[in-house]
Amino acid sequence: MPLKPQDFLVALKLVAWGAQRWTYARLALELGISVSEAHACIKRGLQAGLLSQNYAAIPLSLAGDINSAMNAQEPMGIYRVTRKRVRRSASPDNEAVADNAVRPHSHNLAEFALHGAKYAFPGVRLPLSVGVPTSHSAPAFAGVFAPGSTDFVWPHPNGSVRGVGVEPLHPSVPFAAMQDAKLYEMLALFDALRVGKARERGMALERLQALIDPSAPKPVKGSMHG
Repeated sequence: MPLKPQDFLVALKLVAWGAQRWTYARLALELGISVSEAHACIKRGLQAGLLSQNYAAIPLSLAGDINSAMNAQEPMGIYRVTRKRVRRSASPDNEAVADNAVRPHSHNLAEFALHGAKYAFPGVRLPLSVGVPTSHSAPAFAGVFAPGSTDFVWPHPNGSVRGVGVEPLHPSVPFAAMQDAKLYEMLALFDALRVGKARERGMALERLQALIDPSAPKPVKGSMHG
């Protein structure tokens, strides 16, 4: 089943929520998608390895069936993320959340975000437009680059900045970013990887890695040409 842009968006949203409780209804509401699409995104994210199933939270009789597992959890309405104690030598990927059926697979998601997603979902520049700042123009880069740099924006009627348009990862991205500052930061950093120059891409690599998989070593900065 091919991965869709909204699947990556959902995975980043779960990273942004961290230890918060969440429901499919809330996930859909804050991302501007339907509840059925939220379910489909979780399913595809699991199949692609961007998300992982927490078997400790699922009855053994359902552990092999992703759909049944999620349906069994849904009447509860809430998924809570609580990390179990693990040995220091254990891999972070083996850390389980106590009663959340699905969680981000930090290592896989970071690897995809840093090295694969920009090819799967390439950045497309659009004409000058008014919109929501992204890439190095977003608040995540505030004060880093000198005034006068070309601004990039997601075209949006409620935007306040004029700049070069960038097609968002998904049509709901401007709305979703305005609901969640951490998600906004990750989406803007991803756009820096898609349309930014060398310095912007280098900063985005380091910061995005830290947000998605903070326990991983810092990415090696190779030669980049802007």
